Amino acid sequence: MQTLTDDKKKLLAEKAGDIRRSVIEMLVQAGSGHTAGPLGMADIFTALYFHVLEHEPRNPSWSERDRLVLSNGHICPVYYATLAHAGYFPVEELKTLRQFGSRLQGHPHREYLPYVETSSGPLGSGLSQACGMALAEKMDHGQNSNKYIYCLMSDGELQEGNTWEAVLFAGKQKFSNLIVIIDRNNIQIDGFTEDIMPLEPLAEKFSAFNWHVIEIDGHNFDDIISAVGEGQAVFGRPVVIIAHTTPGKGVPAFEKKYEWHGKPPTKEEGEMALKELRTLGGKIKSEND
Repeated sequence: MQTLTDDKKKLLAEKAGDIRRSVIEMLVQAGSGHTAGPLGMADIFTALYFHVLEHEPRNPSWSERDRLVLSNGHICPVYYATLAHAGYFPVEELKTLRQFGSRLQGHPHREYLPYVETSSGPLGSGLSQACGMALAEKMDHGQNSNKYIYCLMSDGELQEGNTWEAVLFAGKQKFSNLIVIIDRNNIQIDGFTEDIMPLEPLAEKFSAFNWHVIEIDGHNFDDIISAVGEGQAVFGRPVVIIAHTTPGKGVPAFEKKYEWHGKPPTKEEGEMALKELRTLGGKIKSEND
């Protein structure tokens, strides 16, 4: 993985801003979808697709690619926006989100988008799927494989029992090629995670299952990329990166409010959000100039 320079951080910040604006435009056009999670995960998706992952937008089935499994498929607006801005399909297609006949449905569907590694929707399934990929890679190439399986998960889905079956399995198999990133934004559709089904102490739980645990600021590119680098250097254990994020990041009216977990902005709210994001983008640009 290349060194993260100041110029590259500036580029990543600009890309994340583009992706957040696309997310808002998509949701307003669709009139349905999730807002908080996609805005909160924009920096992590940007870091992965524009710095970390080995992938080829013009050859999405490239056999040497890293694989990304999105377990919490409801945040797919940020996934679609990132793929489009990375060159997998035209940015203009984002406006078809959730429309009848569109490839961009409310949860990713591999049959429609072959460069999406899995179809997702039911929470708690993604880690098991990622474990299957990690096992197949281990069987084919042994522990010396240089391909990684990245699984992105929500914190709310850690309340699903089959997630912990996969955590046990990965720890037993000592998957050095599996890196999980948890969106620790502390919200779910009905409220705050710690009110509904407390998850803490989360780091200690993964450690007890023989995982290497890293905690980061999920909006800091240095933290994100350093954590992935650390994860790639771990041998004999799967890695979990607990990324502390702000749901609705970039739009103060949406931030840290669980009510925005599963609803889209209205046209007026969207215009306000785009204005906030343009202002934020201007501040980032002036700080980097």
